[in-house]
Amino acid sequence: MIQVRSEKENLVLLLNGNLSKDFSIPRDLISSSLKGKKYIVLKNNGISDWDQSSVITLYSCLKYFSSVAAVKTQDLPEGMEKLLLLAFQVSLKKPETSLQKEFFLERVGTYGLFIAQRVKCGFIFLRQVFTAWNNQLKGEAVYRKKDFWIALEDCGPNAIMIVSLISFMVGLILAFVGALQLKTFGAQVYVASLVTIGMIRIMGAIMTGIIMAGRTGASYAATIGTMQVNEELDALQTMGIPKSDFIVLPRINAVLLSMPVLVLISDFMGIFGGGCVCVFFWDIPLSEYIRYSTMAFSLEHFFVGIFHGLVFGFVITVCGCYFGITCGRNADSVGKSTTDAVVYAIVWMIVMTGIITLICEGLGI
Repeated sequence: MIQVRSEKENLVLLLNGNLSKDFSIPRDLISSSLKGKKYIVLKNNGISDWDQSSVITLYSCLKYFSSVAAVKTQDLPEGMEKLLLLAFQVSLKKPETSLQKEFFLERVGTYGLFIAQRVKCGFIFLRQVFTAWNNQLKGEAVYRKKDFWIALEDCGPNAIMIVSLISFMVGLILAFVGALQLKTFGAQVYVASLVTIGMIRIMGAIMTGIIMAGRTGASYAATIGTMQVNEELDALQTMGIPKSDFIVLPRINAVLLSMPVLVLISDFMGIFGGGCVCVFFWDIPLSEYIRYSTMAFSLEHFFVGIFHGLVFGFVITVCGCYFGITCGRNADSVGKSTTDAVVYAIVWMIVMTGIITLICEGLGI
């Protein structure tokens, strides 16, 4: 069944006969013979039969001695050798680091390096996006038109209802809040101007952006993250197809094309919601509401709002695609990347709103 032989720095275990019946290992003999040995060598000495139970017996015994000597195989049956090598291979899990208390400056430095790495990855991804746009202008981009139309349908017509509903409610709230303050001066009619300017300049774009971040940005992160888990992105890379062309470009084109239309619908629904409040709750004639809304309407405010929408669309798509592509390879990572895509998109939308507002203030717009 099994014989133990000592050879210089090796302890050789000779396996022979039928290992599938009553197979056992003389653990005490191995323990006493292992002193000064570096390797335990399993050698085929005429194995006639074996099964998985014999492999489990070998593994459970030799695992006990693996901390003292490394395990090698020699001339074993092919299946048996593969099972043993698989059992003894190094774990793919990262070793757990000891919980040592770091100094404050160490923690700051580690966090700074982490942030620098994330910023570097972000700029690399942005460069890839602009390279994809350049390839599209040259007619060299690799993507399917079908993907563009599917993405356009998802972020365009399918988003109209939710954008309209939320914008209507926002216009309603603006009118209520504004009228409560203006009625003390008997100036409720100026609620029309307040709602119109607020919606077309910023609120329509912001509400559309937030809705699209939670709806479309999260969808992109989840879809692309699932492709990462299923190794579809690796397949694209193997075939030499740029991910920024095939995956990002159709989506970013679709969102940039649909955002101005959605912002326009949002502006109209917000003004309509404000009109419902003024007409039905504050007894302002519809003709007066329309007149003051028309007087407050300005192409300058309108185009500022549309520009906000375009910037928000770019931010939403970049965040969704970036966190999808950089997603891990398990279900938990897909959920985390989806959450990060929404959170970072909203944060960057607020940051870009501040920057655009400062620029507009400096230009006197």
